[in-house]
Amino acid sequence: MRTFERFPNLVDMFFTRAREKGDAPFLWRKREGSWQSTSWAEAARTVAALAQALRRIGLNKGDRVMLVSENRPEWCLADLAVMAAGCVTVPTYITNTERDHQHILDNSGASAVIVSTDKLARTLMPAVLRSNSARLLISIEPMRIAQAGNVAFHDWAALIAAETPDVDAIAAAAADVGRDDLACIIYTSGTGGSPRGVRQHHGAILHNVAGCVQVIAEDFGWDDEVFLSFLPLSHAYEHSGGQFFPIGLGGQIYYAEGLEKLASNIEEVRPTIMVVVPRLFEVLRQRMVKAIAKQGKVAPALLKRALGIGSKELAGRLPIWDRPMDFLLDRTLRPKIAQRFGGRMKAMVSGGAPLNPEIGVFFHSLGITLLQGYGQTEAAPVISCNRPSTGLKMDTVGPPLPDTEVAIAEDGEILVRGELVMKGYWQNEAETARVLKDGWLHTGDIGHIDDKGRIVITDRKKDLIINDKGDNVAPQKVEGMLTLQPEILQAMVAGDRRPHVVGLIVPDPEWTAEWAIANDYRCDFRALSDNPQFRSAVMAAVDRVNKELSVIEKVRQIIIADEPFSIENQQLTPSLKIRRHVLREVYGARLDALYKS
Repeated sequence: MRTFERFPNLVDMFFTRAREKGDAPFLWRKREGSWQSTSWAEAARTVAALAQALRRIGLNKGDRVMLVSENRPEWCLADLAVMAAGCVTVPTYITNTERDHQHILDNSGASAVIVSTDKLARTLMPAVLRSNSARLLISIEPMRIAQAGNVAFHDWAALIAAETPDVDAIAAAAADVGRDDLACIIYTSGTGGSPRGVRQHHGAILHNVAGCVQVIAEDFGWDDEVFLSFLPLSHAYEHSGGQFFPIGLGGQIYYAEGLEKLASNIEEVRPTIMVVVPRLFEVLRQRMVKAIAKQGKVAPALLKRALGIGSKELAGRLPIWDRPMDFLLDRTLRPKIAQRFGGRMKAMVSGGAPLNPEIGVFFHSLGITLLQGYGQTEAAPVISCNRPSTGLKMDTVGPPLPDTEVAIAEDGEILVRGELVMKGYWQNEAETARVLKDGWLHTGDIGHIDDKGRIVITDRKKDLIINDKGDNVAPQKVEGMLTLQPEILQAMVAGDRRPHVVGLIVPDPEWTAEWAIANDYRCDFRALSDNPQFRSAVMAAVDRVNKELSVIEKVRQIIIADEPFSIENQQLTPSLKIRRHVLREVYGARLDALYKS
């Protein structure tokens, strides 16, 4: 089995793989209906040229460079070039508001900004022009500039064309960067307030890459891996798992055309590994169940048997009398599902938020290997991952990565120590001191370690609902069960210091449209939210969940949301986690009113 080398920094890992792979394809994008590739050698030349150009226009070691771009080959090339120049990448979300950009610019003190399109620059430029630190702006695509102010503008293509790239010299210079040196500042997506800048050093991300490579090598075999990237690269999960992990493997990265074309991209690209979030699995599950239901009686019956067999198999006890049906499923239902995922998927790795165990059982039963990982931006971000060799158990997040210490505090909080742990938050000593104590990262997650060394997470420490009797309720568990219902797209539950739990429900749009037609109403969320008949239909779904919950967990009353939670209305983070503080600001008064009715 091939072993993973120890690299001094991320740039050295990239140049090493580029020398090994040469003219083999590395980065792929779709243009005019066909996939076009950038080779490893071409990527190395571009990275070297851009790194030289960054130095020529005045950037120095340690300078921060903000990167604002959608997922595309230039994102990866820019990130590597910034690090190759001895600078620090500051990735930001393309969904950021002008205020968000201003906060990150001011907090990071970025000297330069790389932006991909004129459209993204419209939100960004007011913050850049007000910034006290930004003096350079590089546009990947041509931009219409009306007035420059104190900022010097540069065109990506012109900068690169002006250089004669010396790959060997840039690679040699980059070797001086150590594992403890700062690689990037990744701002947390802000589920609880203003984003904080997490200082990720080269060694932290390399630790993640090495651990993930070991999982793939030992459990699936390390081959010519193909990744499909669609989660935002500005998120630590995709940055490490969807970019540097493939680089470490010497794999290929395809950039998806967007969420709406993801299903067709999967069939075209035929990835071997995908990094995903639980919300995607929830959506896919609902679509697959509906599609199977429309095929008549045989397909739903096969699905029911598959789920039963999958549950038994995960529990480690598949009776001999179920094996003929398991054999039949391997030749009927499962191959069709496998083709929908490209036909050569080794594993889909879920992270970024908790995965409902039922979702895991569903996909496993249909022959899709689903690994749940666990991590935080503060840990680069992967802490642990499920793997077949340690036994797939869908209510765990697997054992810690190699060379990662995990302990459980007296109050149940999960603590992590190792090279993967950040050095601290950028210019925020108070928060650093709060979460880093004696080298241990205090994750804020509650859990335990089972008898096979796998981490089991029960909830977020700060998100626990403590009712007026002192009982603890884990909201994510209840919310996950609610969103499994076909009538419910999204949910948030509340009830801290209250006598019982109440819920904010976003009905599923397809189900809502069907209900409105069947009951002769106009399909309008706001209008239907006050319709007693509609509320009763939604509450019936909630009551189905209530039958499986304890007395203290039951959702007694609900309100209907005015619109779905989204990144655009600031109610979801870019990694599709709900922003509780934003939802409380919008719906808090209405939720409180439920206790008076």
